[in-house]
Amino acid sequence: MQLLRGAEVVDLHIESFIPPRLYGYDLFRRHDRHFLGGRFFGHLDLPRVLDGGLTGGMWSIATNVARGAEGRWRALEDNAAALRRVIEATEGRFEVVRTASEWRAARGRGAHACVLSVQGGNAYDAAPHAGAIEDVVRVTVVHLSSSRLGRTSSPLTFGAAPGLTAAGRVFVEQLDEARMFVDLAHVDRGGFWDAVGAHDPRLPLILTHTGGCGVRPHWRNLDDDQIRAIAGSGGVVGVMFHSGFLRPRGRADDADLVVEHLAHVIDVGGEAAAALGSDYDGAIIPPPELRDGALGFVRLVQRMLDRGWSEARIRAVLGDNFLSSFEALRP
Repeated sequence: MQLLRGAEVVDLHIESFIPPRLYGYDLFRRHDRHFLGGRFFGHLDLPRVLDGGLTGGMWSIATNVARGAEGRWRALEDNAAALRRVIEATEGRFEVVRTASEWRAARGRGAHACVLSVQGGNAYDAAPHAGAIEDVVRVTVVHLSSSRLGRTSSPLTFGAAPGLTAAGRVFVEQLDEARMFVDLAHVDRGGFWDAVGAHDPRLPLILTHTGGCGVRPHWRNLDDDQIRAIAGSGGVVGVMFHSGFLRPRGRADDADLVVEHLAHVIDVGGEAAAALGSDYDGAIIPPPELRDGALGFVRLVQRMLDRGWSEARIRAVLGDNFLSSFEALRP
């Protein structure tokens, strides 16, 4: 607990804005893991973000693919404004930040630093340009279904050709021009390498919530070459908390799963490449120990200490690695 409270603790993928949109979940009230016991939803709320030691996070706005292009863009504008209103209503306990210097200033005031993010680049299909909402700093190019930008890594390909389309490669270039994080979570392997090819090599790439195929082969996880590509760009790989993507057959379902994937990212990409991206409230089922976000991060720190990890390595994984990438992208 002492180590956690003295560190920058950053979650690269928080989906806790989904439950309020779906069924009126009150983010301002402290909940007790929801009636499903921490399965699918109910992992976090604003009080438990602070209880859990999170000093900052990437707060995601998921794209509804059932809407048309104009509808997706209008919904993104409305949802970004609504999320900002939620953050502003905390009276300084949470602040929207867009640069590393704004992050440091918010943290200096004792606030949790919020980086606004979008899941699904197809939300921008009718936008004037990729940087049209200035508060948004990160975009996941492809989400759980294929789009005009490229093919998803999930089974929901809908017959799309592998990789990014020409529009997808242009979108990556536009994100670079706007100095927005290009998030390669969810894209298929061909699209991953297409994005690497289109991306400005002077800027860090990021992959916010995944696992490593070296621990658990899965369509949702990265192989070692992909981990090395993210690390080589100066970016980070965030390990998520969903047991179904992390746990090899026959393996116990516990918090060590996350640490094992972090260790693999470090072994392959180096210590500066590993980070945390829980995907809390993204319809995931974490190991039982991690289903309450008020307790999950301190339990992970204890597991890292149990493995003999140094305090410097733990601080790097908790937040320092991401902040170095943020500094490189948007000082």
